[in-house]
Parts: sequence; C-alpha cells; structure tokens
Amino acid sequence: MSLAQVAAAARSSAALPLTLSVAAVDVDAGGGGEAVGVDDTVVLPVASASKLLLLAEVARRLDSGELAADGPVEVRPEDVTGGTGLLGRLSRPGWTVEDLAWLTAAVSDNTATNALLRLVGLPATVRLARGLGLEHLTLHDRVRDERGPGVPPVFATGTARDLARLVALAVRGELASPAASARLLDWMRANTDHGLVPALIDHDPYAPGFPEPLPGRLLVANKTGTDTGVRADAGVIVGARRVAYAVVAHWDVALGPSTERAAVHAIRDVGRALAAWAQRAA
Repeated sequence: MSLAQVAAAARSSAALPLTLSVAAVDVDAGGGGEAVGVDDTVVLPVASASKLLLLAEVARRLDSGELAADGPVEVRPEDVTGGTGLLGRLSRPGWTVEDLAWLTAAVSDNTATNALLRLVGLPATVRLARGLGLEHLTLHDRVRDERGPGVPPVFATGTARDLARLVALAVRGELASPAASARLLDWMRANTDHGLVPALIDHDPYAPGFPEPLPGRLLVANKTGTDTGVRADAGVIVGARRVAYAVVAHWDVALGPSTERAAVHAIRDVGRALAAWAQRAA
C-alpha cells in the first residue's frame, strides 16, 4: 500500500454525488512529512472535527499557565444546547476546564464546547489557526440548536489539508509545545466515535502507551464531526508509521439517505487504505 493507493481510494468516490476531501501526512517522513491530498484544499463545513482547534487553544493555555486544569467553569444557560454530549443532561452546574475538554473530545459535547468557547473566545482560535499556518480552518460561532438570520450559517469551515496538518503538528510535538501537543492527543484518544475512518480498521482503542506503536496492532486517536450533509474525521493512525489524516464528505441532503450511506462507505474505504499505509514499514 502506498500514498498513491490512498489517493486512489479517495478518487473512487468521484462518481458519487458528493464531495470527498482527503488529506494524509506520513508524520515520520523527512521534510515535514510526505503528504497526499485529493480535493484537500476545498473549503467545506467540517462540523465538530473543528473542535480540535478549540481543544488545541485550551491545551496551549493550560501549558502556558493562562488557564488552570482544575479551574472551575460555570455552565451557563446560554451554553446549553442539544445534539451530541452529556453535559446538558447532567445536574452539576460547575465543572473544571479539563472536565470540559474531556467531554468535548470524548463525546463531542456541545454544551462543554460552548462553555470553553466562551472561556477562550472565538478570536483566539482564529489567531492560533493562522499562527500555525492553517489558513482556512475557522470556528465561526458557538454551537446552536437552530441557525437562522443574523448568525453564521454553519458552526465551522475548513479544509482536509488544514485538519490533517493540525493533527500532524500535535503528533510531532509542535503544537505550541510538546506538552500541549501530548495533552491534545490524550483528549483525542478518548474519543468514543470510531464509526468513520477507524470503522473497518483492526485497532485497539484502549491500549496503554499511546502514541507509542503497539507491535502488530494499530492505534487511533481522532475527532469526528456530523452535521446535515457533512461527515468529517481527523486523527492519527499509529502503526509501523504514524499517519495523520483528515477526511471530509459533503453532499446535498435532498439526494436522500442513500447518499449519506455512500459518504460513510467512502470514508471507511479511505480508512482501510490509510491503515494499510500505516502498517507498511517505513
């Protein structure tokens, strides 16, 4: 399996009525990492995969001392929203910064996300992205149950290339600092949604020692996103080599549920190709 075959897996969806954007980086290759992309510079809605940018800013501030991991954060009524997560259904009104980060990473908790966004502010996430050279990854708003006039039409937009680069920076320890990078990867490792890229991969989601390779097995850390007409997954597969990736599918929902199923199957096919690449010795 080669980079070319990863690209071929992505291009096999060309006949489908959807956009499938794929980026992958061989983190351990020289020159910043060997990379492949198919439509990876197309700006698309990326849903909750973009929460990696928020978590990266929180990790940076925890490392710098601007925030304390055990610092209390009040969850306000305006933070509470539906969709993914548990916090809006629990009784405690107060949590720590790191509690909210774990909830955001593990179950994509929208209420926790809103509380963290209120804490750090949207402009800080934009500054971090641009400082890292991620020109198109942008959180536009907090998570809302409904979007109407006067608010951004989507939560976040970005490119597969930017998402994969963000993950690659964390894997290389270059996200603000090695400590901030490791913290983000630990949070990603807790993600409970392995239904997209990792779905057809024989991997151990609970093995200790991540991100060190596990002989004969694959490890995955990722963050997914789901919205109307959108499925996204960004993460890293650790095998004989470490592969940072992002896959974003976008389609017209008027085409019906069959297109959504086709999108999910296409993402999983790319996942198998990525896993085969990660298993190949450098």
